[in-house]
Order: sequence, then C-alpha cells, then structure tokens
Amino acid sequence: MSLRTLAKEQPASFAFNAEYLERAKRVIAKYPAGRQASAVIPLLDFAQRQEGWVTQPAIDVIAKMLDMPSIRVLEVATFYTMFELHPVGKYHIQVCTNLPCKLRGSDGVLAACKEKLGIGAGEKTPDGKFSVVEVECAGACVNAPVAQIGDDYYEDLDAASTGKILDALKRGEKPKHGPQNGRVNSGPLGKFTTLNDDPTQKIPMQDLGAAKAAFEKAKAEAAAKAAAPKA
Repeated sequence: MSLRTLAKEQPASFAFNAEYLERAKRVIAKYPAGRQASAVIPLLDFAQRQEGWVTQPAIDVIAKMLDMPSIRVLEVATFYTMFELHPVGKYHIQVCTNLPCKLRGSDGVLAACKEKLGIGAGEKTPDGKFSVVEVECAGACVNAPVAQIGDDYYEDLDAASTGKILDALKRGEKPKHGPQNGRVNSGPLGKFTTLNDDPTQKIPMQDLGAAKAAFEKAKAEAAAKAAAPKA
C-alpha cells in the first residue's frame, strides 16, 4: 500500500451538521459504555459525505466524540482507502485497473476520461467538479471494466459508454448505474445456456411405484449375491 497522508492545506474547523450529528449519535448509542471507538468508521464516513473528504479537524472532532486519541482515528482514516484524505471532485471517478478490468479494457475508460474531462488519473478538473483515480479491485470482476462514481457502480464499460456517462453528469443528470451493455445484473450476455426450464411450471413427479420396484429388485440382487457360495 502506498503512503497515505493528510492534505497539507486544511480547513480551520469542522462540525457535523444537524442531520449527520443525529446520525452519529444513533450509531454511537449502539455500543456499550467504553466501546464507543467501534463507531469510528461510520463517523469518518459521515464526515466524508458531509465535506467530500476527511480533514484533520474532522478527525479531531470524531476523536473527542468517541473519547479516543486523534492518532487512533488518523490510523483508521489512513488505512482504509475508501476515505479520501485530499479534496476530490463532486464526481469522484474511481476506475478499477486491476487485472480483470485491465484485460477487459479499463485503459479505454481512462482514455475517455482524458478526452471528455481533460484530466488523467490522480487529477481534478479546474472547476473542482470531476476527479479521477485508479483503484485496485472493485469487486465486480464479472462485469469488468467497472468504475465507481459516488456510491454507484458503472459496469461493462468501454470508451463510448464512459463518454456518455460523463456527458450526462456534465448536464447535471444522474445516468443509470449498473451494466452499460444490456446485461442484466451479473447474468450472461445473450441467451441462457443453463436453467432454461420455465420456473412457473410444475416439476414432473417421478413414478414412485416404478422407482420402488427398481429399488427392491436391486436390493434382492445384492442379497442373493452376498448369499451365493464363494468359489
């Protein structure tokens, strides 16, 4: 894992807004006295959702709320890559470039970002609206290549579909997430090759009488073989 450090430029202060403060209190209340530190990951997530990234003041506030040293909260924030330690764009595009996505064309996804946004991996547009990073396995290998934007996964991408998604975001629209090539969830493309029976039809019952007769015959043959004199 590469070294993860906080941004040099930090805001002067941080405070949860009313919504996230209430949510934080509900999460903390789930844990018994003395175990509030278990809520550190949810609270870091709330801070990031509110501010867009995790700041040093947010870490200090969370540490105070959970009665733990700031360094321990910092350890969690720097360990988990889902926490952004530097400002990111409103639309933060995380392009998976691990092996399955690489083999399926993630280079084309990055190329589309460069063409449409004018930025490459690790960069942010001048207006702060978009940022792009490369990430390791996103866990959607069957639908590779994949990119995560916010909480949504955009799957089965290529340069053309990535461009359409970016254009929609520029227009302020929310493009449909999931597979972009007509696939249904993680199902196969094209016709099914297995499980083709109509699930609404009753499964035909086997002739139990014939099955019982066959069993009894096999049982008798085995008994006769066992009783036969040895040669």
